Amino acid sequence: MLKKITGLLLAFGFAGLTWAQQIDLNKATEVELDALKGVGPVLTKAVMDERKKNPFKNWEDATSRVKGLGPQKASSLSEQGVRVQGSAYNVKVAETKPVASKDASADKAAAKAAKPADANAKPTPAKN
Repeated sequence: MLKKITGLLLAFGFAGLTWAQQIDLNKATEVELDALKGVGPVLTKAVMDERKKNPFKNWEDATSRVKGLGPQKASSLSEQGVRVQGSAYNVKVAETKPVASKDASADKAAAKAAKPADANAKPTPAKN
């Protein structure tokens, strides 16, 4: 029983070490890319084809050349240890999403305030 538990712990320990390794997008094998979460055969082929033309200079180069490799996917891959020229993808997906401006909030508040308080109330005529 103790041997089985020790064997399982060692197996999970080595699996953790393998997962924590960094993989360079320019040097990764097809098997390594396919093993990543969120990467299938289509994206793997696209990466392999593009890097045959020229190695990726940085993440921006990779995301612009590989169809299906956008900011979200690049962020996910970077979290899994994928690097381009030794660099992690540093643009967070949350930062790339548009943020509602304060003016839009003010416009909504003004529109809400402009509505009559009572639905049965008659609008007041405009003064000339």
